Amino acid sequence: MKRLTWPSRMPVDPYILLLLGTVGIAALFPARGAGADVASGAATAAIAFLFFLYGARLSTREALDGLRHWRLHVTVLVCTFVVFPLLGLAARGLVPVFLTEPLYQGLLFLTLVPSTIQSSIAFTSMARGNVPAAICAGSFSSLAGIVVTPLLAAALLGGSGGFSAGSVVEIVLQLLVPFVAGQVARRWIGAFVARHRKVLGLVDRGSILLVVYTAFSEGVVQGIWQQVSPVRLGGLLAVEAVLLAVMLALTWYGAKGLRFGRADRIAIQFAGSKKSLASGLPMASVLFGAHASLAVLPLMLFHQMQLMVCAVIAKRRSHDPVDPHAGTDARYGGAVTDNVPS
Repeated sequence: MKRLTWPSRMPVDPYILLLLGTVGIAALFPARGAGADVASGAATAAIAFLFFLYGARLSTREALDGLRHWRLHVTVLVCTFVVFPLLGLAARGLVPVFLTEPLYQGLLFLTLVPSTIQSSIAFTSMARGNVPAAICAGSFSSLAGIVVTPLLAAALLGGSGGFSAGSVVEIVLQLLVPFVAGQVARRWIGAFVARHRKVLGLVDRGSILLVVYTAFSEGVVQGIWQQVSPVRLGGLLAVEAVLLAVMLALTWYGAKGLRFGRADRIAIQFAGSKKSLASGLPMASVLFGAHASLAVLPLMLFHQMQLMVCAVIAKRRSHDPVDPHAGTDARYGGAVTDNVPS
């Protein structure tokens, strides 16, 4: 008998369905009182453990090897932490016609989080691009985001949404310290983590679901969802569709203008145009506190949109004619994935 698997043509990521289900549970059965305190404490511990695992997984040797392709990584980092935020700031002019102020704050936060790892690698491989470059670019972006995202949030979001400068210190203690601890412990637990990658991937996803439940429970208790109408959600989706289209075009044609080859352009497009749900949700829970539910809504919607659009692009790129003398495409055609729900 064949093992049951998720249909390959299903347009919705099954993990997104779990996220939506968690939001529904939070709407019907929000954590209150002592239960909310327990859920908040569990979410804090889960986030710390999540970033500990990130540190234990990242191969220092692989990261150092990737530094040789520094032009590509700098390009991805500029797209992620410079171009994206600039577009987010430009979207300020859409308030209040298309977006409410809270939704705009969530959209701006979306532009500040790091790039993905898993989906960037998968789509780059599908399109016959530079897979090792996608691995390193996603890893460098996630690592840089632990520091850069809260600093950008401090500069651009200010005191809105419950954010304060002290959140930077909290980010360091809750995210960066566990990550560094994971890197130190990798010497002893690295082999164990590699052997049990799938099982620990379930821990990753479970941690994210707990963070979502806690954030949306707080929003339900405080009546935040009464502030969002279907019209506003439609406006948010339209704005995010334009944002994604602009970044996909900039990363593809910008990389061409910088004289990158086809394989590198593919890695740049997929790593430089996407945002990580796995990194963004824990950071939002720390930065926004009780206001995190609205802050992460734009990120959750953008995450599903980027998966659907990039899947179509990767499929079309896989049929592109490849120059047999290019050298990089055949060498980087293998699929490499991890279990991070990015």
